Amino acid sequence: MEELLVSYIKSKISVTDEEMGTIISYFRPMKLKKNELLLTNGQSSQRTFFVGSGCLRIFFINEDGQDSTRYFAFENQFATALVSFITAEPSEEFIQAVEDSEVYYITHKNFYHLLDLIPQWEKFYRMYLEMAYVTNTRRLMSFLVQDALEKYRQLLDENPIIVRRLSNKMVASYLNISQETLSRLKSKL
Repeated sequence: MEELLVSYIKSKISVTDEEMGTIISYFRPMKLKKNELLLTNGQSSQRTFFVGSGCLRIFFINEDGQDSTRYFAFENQFATALVSFITAEPSEEFIQAVEDSEVYYITHKNFYHLLDLIPQWEKFYRMYLEMAYVTNTRRLMSFLVQDALEKYRQLLDENPIIVRRLSNKMVASYLNISQETLSRLKSKL
């Protein structure tokens, strides 16, 4: 699984074998059981996770107790409660393994140490932040300008793995629609 992490990093930045060895030395493996929570509301996000296998979900719970999913990270993707990770403030998000998963994580302290140690790591971080911004802005725009059917079609076009691998409840939470609405949309298509 470490090869997946190495390959991912190499696809983003050019580093020497020695630099890669240093980067990888700061990551730790972790096995997770389905539904295991890695972060809860009120905790400070002190880790960034790389998914080797399985799936992580980042979500909120509103005042009515309904959850709303912001992001799913499948194999070969990073995930963290980014606002809390950057600010060190308590998170309003939860991070949960939605399948049995194997991940690598790096602590906030070590992540930022690598920024000082390896110049290319700063490029890696910038690219990560840019993609997070693009992803979040596109999601926000979809909530503001698309109806349920348009959001579902876009999901099928851009990220069908979510529909294939996850429950209707999770898909509905991601689209911010009810499970009943999702069932109607599925029957239409």
